[in-house]
Amino acid sequence: MAETSDTTAAEALRAAFLEGMSRSAASVSVVTTDGPAGRGGVTVSAMTSISADGAAPTMLTCLNASSSALPLVLDNKCFCINVLRTGQTDISDVFSSRRPPPGGDKFNAVLHVPMTTGAPRLTEALVSFDCRLISAERIGTHHICIGEVAEVITAHEGEPLLYGLRKYLRPEDH
Repeated sequence: MAETSDTTAAEALRAAFLEGMSRSAASVSVVTTDGPAGRGGVTVSAMTSISADGAAPTMLTCLNASSSALPLVLDNKCFCINVLRTGQTDISDVFSSRRPPPGGDKFNAVLHVPMTTGAPRLTEALVSFDCRLISAERIGTHHICIGEVAEVITAHEGEPLLYGLRKYLRPEDH
C-alpha cells in the first residue's frame, strides 16, 4: 500500500511541477551540432549563461537523453545554441518534430552556415552561441551540457521567441 501512495505522491508532484514550469516563460532555441558523428539539431527551452568570466564565457543547455541530437553533441564535442526570434515558430516546430522536416531533413527548413566549431548557425537566428562541449552529465531524463563559448553572432534586430503556458507567446507592443 505504501508504494502506491508514494507513486501517487510522486505523480502529483510531477504534475504540479509541470504546471508550475508552464507558467515560466523561456526563450526558444535550436541546439545544433555537426562533426564526425554527424549533423543534428533539437528545439530546447532549457539554456542559460553560466558566466562571462574565466578563460571563455560558458553556457549550458539541457538535452533529453532520448533526443537523436544528444549522442551527436556528445561525440562531436560541440554545439551551437541558436536563439529563435518571433516569427520562427515553424523552425521550432520542425526541430522539435512537431512538424515533418522538408525532404526528411530538418536543416532543409533553415539557412545555415558552420561556426568556428563546425556546429551549424541558423543564419536567421536572433543570436547564436557556438560552444565547445566541456562537460556533460546525465540528471534523470536529461543531460546537462556545458559549453565554452567560442563565437557569438548577434542579429541587429528582433525579439526572442518565447514559450510559456504551453504555447508560443507574443511580446506585448511597447
